[in-house]
Amino acid sequence: MARRPRGRGRSVNRGLPGAGGQLAIRSGRITVVAMEGAQSEPFHTVSPLLRSWALSQVAGATVFLKCENVQPSGSFKIRGIGRFCQEMARKGCRHLVCSSGGNAGFAAAYSAQRLGLPATIVLPEATSQQVVRRLQGEGAEVQLAGKVWDDANLQAHALAQRDGWVNVPPFDHPLIWEGHASLVHELKAALGAPPGAVVLAVGGGGLLAGVAAGLVEVGWQSVPIVAMETRGAHSFHAALEAGRLVTLPDITSVAKSLGAKTVTAQALECARQCRILSQVVEDAEAVNAVQRFLDDERMLVEPACGAALAAIYSGRLGQLQAEGHLDPSLASIVVIVCGGNNIDSQQLRALQAQLGQH
Repeated sequence: MARRPRGRGRSVNRGLPGAGGQLAIRSGRITVVAMEGAQSEPFHTVSPLLRSWALSQVAGATVFLKCENVQPSGSFKIRGIGRFCQEMARKGCRHLVCSSGGNAGFAAAYSAQRLGLPATIVLPEATSQQVVRRLQGEGAEVQLAGKVWDDANLQAHALAQRDGWVNVPPFDHPLIWEGHASLVHELKAALGAPPGAVVLAVGGGGLLAGVAAGLVEVGWQSVPIVAMETRGAHSFHAALEAGRLVTLPDITSVAKSLGAKTVTAQALECARQCRILSQVVEDAEAVNAVQRFLDDERMLVEPACGAALAAIYSGRLGQLQAEGHLDPSLASIVVIVCGGNNIDSQQLRALQAQLGQH
């Protein structure tokens, strides 16, 4: 999978793309045109929408893959976080701080680099050294704090308050949802007609909130959303069952990118506005989906993304159809392939060994 070149260490140039990839400087001053460009043009790309023969065979319907794993930061997060960071830069932000399980951090670091701003990314202590090194390679300062994302988030808030930095919310802000909604506008432009269902993974609920908003904006609010989580990171499913926000006692799933103990309140609001079908799969199903997707489509994604893919590979969509929750004759399905930062071949083998898969 093609990746953009990455810098080495903390000395990565934070300039904007311009002549020679540098921020244009004339007479000792940053040109206003260059900075305005960084603050106005979206940082995300129009991601590919691919028809998957392999998944279509499994699902018994045409499956389209919205490949957010090839975004500049490696996940859909750049849509919303890029939008947020650009707005904060327009308001005079001088330093960004972001708590993350990985993907939000990459989006914030990439956005900071494009804007010529310093960034501090706060991660849980168990984050892999591979992720830490890659974030440092993006030019970000990395701090480790606590066991899970919620702990890192507290530290990020403390740093923002102490030092006057702008805290970048990974999923809980209207600008984040607005940025993610752009994904649905791309679907409308590519497909024309609404799909039979949209399948996505839910962590903190930002992608869900953005997709739900986008569906309303393009007049597709009747399209059901199949919201996938792994057991041990199923805070949205727990909230739906309780009818209120629920805080999980711990994150025990291997899909750490889904590891928010509490989803955004906007996720519950989405359930009132749109038709959302919440499903929980086991870690083994998500990791198995990662392997099958690698074999079928030659793309390596992380277990959080595997949760969405497991809707098809584990037969959950078929089950929902059999139970009458989805149309038994779905013409097409869109699966949002959300990202692949927190995985490599060695980690995949380790997860498979941990879960008893061979």
